[in-house]
Amino acid sequence: MKLSVVILNYNVRYFLEQCLRSVQIAIESLDAEIIVIDNDSKDDSCEMVKTIFPNVILIENKENVGFSKANNQAVAVAKGEYVCILNPDTAVAEDTFHLAIQYSEGIENIGALGVYLMDGTGNFLPESKRNLPTPKVSLMKLAGFSQQYYSELTETSQGEVEVLVGAFMLIKRAVYNEVGGFDEDYFMYGEDIDLSYKITQAGYKNHYLGSTTILHYKGESTQKDEVYFDRFYGAMHIFYRKHFNKNFVLESAVSVGVAVAKKASTFSSSKKPKAAVEPNNNYFLTENSGLVSKFNKVSGVESQKVSRKLVQELNIKDSLVVIDAEYLSYGEIFSLMKQLKGKNNRFRIRPPGCEFIIGSDQSDEKGGVVVF
Repeated sequence: MKLSVVILNYNVRYFLEQCLRSVQIAIESLDAEIIVIDNDSKDDSCEMVKTIFPNVILIENKENVGFSKANNQAVAVAKGEYVCILNPDTAVAEDTFHLAIQYSEGIENIGALGVYLMDGTGNFLPESKRNLPTPKVSLMKLAGFSQQYYSELTETSQGEVEVLVGAFMLIKRAVYNEVGGFDEDYFMYGEDIDLSYKITQAGYKNHYLGSTTILHYKGESTQKDEVYFDRFYGAMHIFYRKHFNKNFVLESAVSVGVAVAKKASTFSSSKKPKAAVEPNNNYFLTENSGLVSKFNKVSGVESQKVSRKLVQELNIKDSLVVIDAEYLSYGEIFSLMKQLKGKNNRFRIRPPGCEFIIGSDQSDEKGGVVVF
């Protein structure tokens, strides 16, 4: 088997369904399997998987064991030559796995591979490709000096990077096992940095491929409450203690730096976001008039059914743009979102075969679902 796609889920039933539908399309011509591991979700995620995706391997944990342990559990039963660690709040383009595997097979001594990640507003997520956040770099940045966390590779280029994000990591299963997979000292956050670093320390090179895009509704897995800050900055402390020389000065500096960063981030996140401006127009890209009627009735808005040709002619701004994934492919949807971003547009997707639309207007806030 060529590929095992591993998806860890926790209470994001509708996002998971879209993810699975996009992955199924993307692996149609591959010898591949999908493994969903659920960390004791309280919604109907598991029932949905059993009902709609009976061929998906489902592992149901009876408690939330965290990101690292759960992914390691799933990889332990995977059969693919490659494994792809994938967040449930993502959707992949039809060519993503093909291009990623093709690129990986052409690079000698490759470790993990990441791709272009885009948020729900159509904007590039810079954590798609990062430099290693060493204690020195982190402390300099904290002190107000300019330091670069993100790789200088352009968004659409390809090449070596130090750190990849756990929302999408393609890696040979043999390499994953060789470096011990995700470190289970991390419950959530920091484990992707740790794995990226372990891979390079083992002599492999991590790479970034900017020619294929996936959508990552980042807010679904990054809800910034007090627990998040404790886990995130706690994870960075674990990382520095594990991998860098231990001395009293460095240990004290990192501890102070982490405390200051946590305090500053907590204060920043407590500020009330600006009220969203309501869209002036509502467009639904589809050939299905009945779908538009259903959406209009449930949402209470009047959407205009438009074709892809008409979208190119309209100067769409300050609008809600709903896109039917049975009308446009995910690759086409992602291209359209990039084209229309920055014009105060909001995007929603109706996944193929689904009776709901889904989307997010902030990269760090929970998205929304409208069920028909």
